[in-house]
Amino acid sequence: MKRILIADDSSMARMFIKRCLEISGFQDCEFVEAPNGRVAIELLKEKPVDLVVSDLNMPEMNGEELLKRIKSSPRLHEIPVMIITSVANPKKVEELRALKAFAVLGKPISPATISATLSALQNPPEEKP
Repeated sequence: MKRILIADDSSMARMFIKRCLEISGFQDCEFVEAPNGRVAIELLKEKPVDLVVSDLNMPEMNGEELLKRIKSSPRLHEIPVMIITSVANPKKVEELRALKAFAVLGKPISPATISATLSALQNPPEEKP
């Protein structure tokens, strides 16, 4: 993984997510930050990323709309999107997974949670013939 986009309206949350990713083994990555989904889309137009980590609740464009835009784009649809949310709602998690979110994590997150979640991206299961 070389380039990770973190979208969250809180600069402190972005910093914490970045630190969790670094502790989880993503030290050699370029991190790109966006305060909302609208800015994230603009950054994705400039240069694609290998992973998007997005808060669900943000102004201007929330994480769900960002996920929909990424997954409906022929150029971006294969980028894994991890949504982080404080909303403890199983129905919302199910909806986000149906929209093809790679993972939906509840707050508070930790390096261990992120590491376990992203290990599938770093070590995809081998395909059987």
